[in-house]
Amino acid sequence: MTDPSPLLSRGSRARLARRLAGVLLLVVSAMVATACGVAAFLGTASVTAVIPALCAAGLAATVLVAFPLGLPSFALYGVRRRTTAAAVFAVLVAVAVAGTAAVTVFRPLPVIARGPVPSGAGFWDLPTGSRIAYVALRAARPRPTPVIFLHGGPGTPDEGLPEVGTELAALGFDVYSYDQLGAGRSTRLADVSGYTVARHVADLDAIRRTVGAEQVILVGESWGGSLAAQYMAAHPGNVAKTVFVSPGPIWEGAYPDGDYGSPWDRLPPQERARYDALNEDPRVLALFTLMGINPRAAHALVPDAEADSHLHRLALTGKDATGCVAGPPARPHDNPQGFYVNQLTNADFAAVPDPRPALRRVRVPSLVMRGECDYVAWPVTHDYRRTLPEAKLVYLRGAGHAVERGQPRMYRSLLLDFLLDRPLALPDHSSAQPPK
Repeated sequence: MTDPSPLLSRGSRARLARRLAGVLLLVVSAMVATACGVAAFLGTASVTAVIPALCAAGLAATVLVAFPLGLPSFALYGVRRRTTAAAVFAVLVAVAVAGTAAVTVFRPLPVIARGPVPSGAGFWDLPTGSRIAYVALRAARPRPTPVIFLHGGPGTPDEGLPEVGTELAALGFDVYSYDQLGAGRSTRLADVSGYTVARHVADLDAIRRTVGAEQVILVGESWGGSLAAQYMAAHPGNVAKTVFVSPGPIWEGAYPDGDYGSPWDRLPPQERARYDALNEDPRVLALFTLMGINPRAAHALVPDAEADSHLHRLALTGKDATGCVAGPPARPHDNPQGFYVNQLTNADFAAVPDPRPALRRVRVPSLVMRGECDYVAWPVTHDYRRTLPEAKLVYLRGAGHAVERGQPRMYRSLLLDFLLDRPLALPDHSSAQPPK
């Protein structure tokens, strides 16, 4: 006959249930304590950028939360020396948190080695405090107005002068291209809050004075166009002519949702997967989280070399997604990106006053080049045409954001003809609607 008695007595089942509840409560306690430790780490970042202080706050919060939560867990499990057990448990949770952070958040990102400084590169030590790397090509018999190329980003410099620079110098223009503050081989600020639009404008005016020019010709590409517009609004008498190539917004505040076009929206699936994987690294997630709380703390956690290398790898995923389909590939270079100048300048750009009222009074001859496949929204480009009284807008079919790469001959022709006051090869497009 089968014994009808249960396998476990009622008392045994109760003890087993209590122990299982104790184990479950320990797991939940560890998770809650870890979450509280992370919250303390981030909360402390709002008042200090000292990373050891953030870590101490996080670990202290972990222990202080894990200990009281551990007491009922060990009581359910039937441990007699519950206080000791809870203390050991709290320390073990803190050790586990510290160990996990050490191999994730505190594991340095790979750093891309910088290439050698080109032989023709020089440095300006400006009165603004910026040390700016530049390359120049000087004319034998220079005209009074030099040409200064402004790169995009913010924080994504080119390497050397564009190909048209040689022809400009032959025509009598001194030609300059420089790495903006925080990018390329120029100064990295110890206090990243110093990356502002006003600082970039001040640096550009200091460069004008350094090269001894009363007026300059600005050629701004992408963000460089936005910078040129800001400079014109602040110093209209110092600009002889301006060329805006695939410019970013005149004023980012006009697009509060940031809906003015992004190169990342065009990534093919393989590059999108790589882009997402790069941004899902725990250290990168911590970096961006701290950027939203205290950029100084982010900079203390992830120094410039790491952050710049991360931005460089991101840029490589999208280098060929900004032009027309099957367009020529972009050629990568070793001039380093600037992560913090990118992030902080963009944040400041969204907060600066609208320069368009001032620009409507600036009578500086201006040429706006727009590529057919540019990812920047059309209203952003047309805003230059309708704001600047002496602006012309030309539309280049078969070109993307990098006009000089998609249509190099037309880019050269338009640039030279405009600077030499010759008729342009393309008509001025004044309509608020893009060409069909």
